Amino acid sequence: MRALQLIEDRRLEAVELPEPEAPAPGEVTLRVKAVALNHIDVWGWRGMAFAKRKMPLTIGAEASGVVEAIGSGVANVLPGQLVSIYGARICGYCKACREGRENLCEHVGGVHGFHLDGFAQEKINIPARQLVVAPPGIDAVAAALAPVTFGTVEHMLFDNAKLQPGETILVHAGGSGIGSAAIQLAKRMGCTVITTVGSDDKIEKAKALGADHVINYRVDRFEGVVRKLTKKKGVDVVFEHVGKDTWAGSMLSMKRGGRLVTCGSTSGVSTEMNLMMLFQQQLKLLGSFGCRMENMANAMQKMAQGIVHPVIDTEVGFGEIDKALKRMEDRSIFGKIILRMD
Repeated sequence: MRALQLIEDRRLEAVELPEPEAPAPGEVTLRVKAVALNHIDVWGWRGMAFAKRKMPLTIGAEASGVVEAIGSGVANVLPGQLVSIYGARICGYCKACREGRENLCEHVGGVHGFHLDGFAQEKINIPARQLVVAPPGIDAVAAALAPVTFGTVEHMLFDNAKLQPGETILVHAGGSGIGSAAIQLAKRMGCTVITTVGSDDKIEKAKALGADHVINYRVDRFEGVVRKLTKKKGVDVVFEHVGKDTWAGSMLSMKRGGRLVTCGSTSGVSTEMNLMMLFQQQLKLLGSFGCRMENMANAMQKMAQGIVHPVIDTEVGFGEIDKALKRMEDRSIFGKIILRMD
């Protein structure tokens, strides 16, 4: 079977691997249908891994597949079902896992495509506990976007930031995969959405998703525009995933008692912060990583109901993967890049 493997930094190759054996107890064999590319793939590609990893490493942290076979003891999925794949190797038995807080698993074995072999392979054996069945009306691409693109945003906005109808939110990088999802989810619940983009050609696309105000951060200081738009009050929530380059401006964009929720640091992992502003303005800073499996299920239900929809920049094949990752690194995309496996 075919797989895409990282051989060394910035060197990806399509290789032939043996097909997996029959699934062990508690496992299923999946035929992978679609892989959604993320910045975690870019980090791995350019050597920004934060843990030891062995190469060659099969890439791909977000994907969907169809169940081909099930091992003994598997009761949550059936052969032929389309499923979305949780990207971390969770234990399934610790307190957090039992309570449905899988992203706080106490014995997590790593993230697929980063620490463990990922999903950019035609077939894979995987524990059934990492699968969420797609509802009717969901195709392979939509199911592939549930674990990171929409699940992460569901967890950030609703579990952590507690976003409420009528609030004002600043969504950074509205042209990114999670940015495009955040615009839709916030607008559909009745929020005023302000978003940033890196080029004028993305402005109308962001407005089409529901953004009320779009700021080209390469032209204007976004925090100044936000203060003007909110009559100097600031926003209720900042959806942050850029990191160092936007952190100070994000702090200045919040109203008193505002909440900043962050899940990323693509522009740098360290920054300085005005502590007096933090406590005097009574701001809340919330870290968010991954999602709960319930977030994946909720996201797919919303896509099936037409409340939100996947925003696809490009679909690529195995031979175009380097070009796709370079485009992501340059931030020249709007929405998601999908690697089709069939």
